[in-house]
Amino acid sequence: MEDYVINVGKVEEWQMINDISSLNEVFQRGKRVLVGGGTVALVREQRDGSLWKVDEFSSLEDFEKYKENVYKYLKD
Repeated sequence: MEDYVINVGKVEEWQMINDISSLNEVFQRGKRVLVGGGTVALVREQRDGSLWKVDEFSSLEDFEKYKENVYKYLKD
């Protein structure tokens, strides 16, 4: 299975505007990739357009902890 890349800047943007549906979609895709044996990479886009890998998950447990941190301060 292919790896899945999550743009941290987009996650932060969705947090700010409380776009829970977009966050749910990203985390569902990430979970499917991990269950299928792939990895999930967190990247941040630099000003020159290059991507900087912030973190990587190969464990569903670690990914769920990251998800909890993202959702922690969102309004329902």
